[in-house]
Amino acid sequence: MNTSKTFHRLVPDGDTHERDVCTTCGFVNYQNPRIVVGSVVRHEGKVLLCRRAIEPRRGFWTVPAGYLELNESPEDGARREAREEALAQLKLGELLAVYSVPHLSQVQLIWRAELIDPEAGGTLFGVGEESLEVKLFDWDNLPVDEIAFPTVHWMLGHEREVMAKGYSGPFGNGG
Repeated sequence: MNTSKTFHRLVPDGDTHERDVCTTCGFVNYQNPRIVVGSVVRHEGKVLLCRRAIEPRRGFWTVPAGYLELNESPEDGARREAREEALAQLKLGELLAVYSVPHLSQVQLIWRAELIDPEAGGTLFGVGEESLEVKLFDWDNLPVDEIAFPTVHWMLGHEREVMAKGYSGPFGNGG
């Protein structure tokens, strides 16, 4: 039995976009944006950043964030990313921002968050598998020239705006 599929780009009936469609069975291979979840994590007036151990932008600083997994809520994903990258437990606050990054087919959901004090004897944060270094920075001493992505600059700027003026989010990038 031949189970191979041959796909062609065409607009399926009832659709408005060109898609990969199997010429044998009519299966439509939808490809949708990736959801990135993360948080701007604060502790005692400082912000937590992670130096990336993976590409893209290895060696540059970012907030704990990454792709949402299947069957995972966005909030659970943001908490998981903080555990994976910074060995940190978070208390999520308000949704800070929703960023649209069409050239990467991404939508980013970013929360405000605070570190939760660990159980007795535990550490507040540490270096996870995807990080080279994890550090709390004073807002006036952020490594601005070593930030990994434009969206991280936006996140940090929006968080500073909330801290200065009170909450008015969620913010966006006007996309």
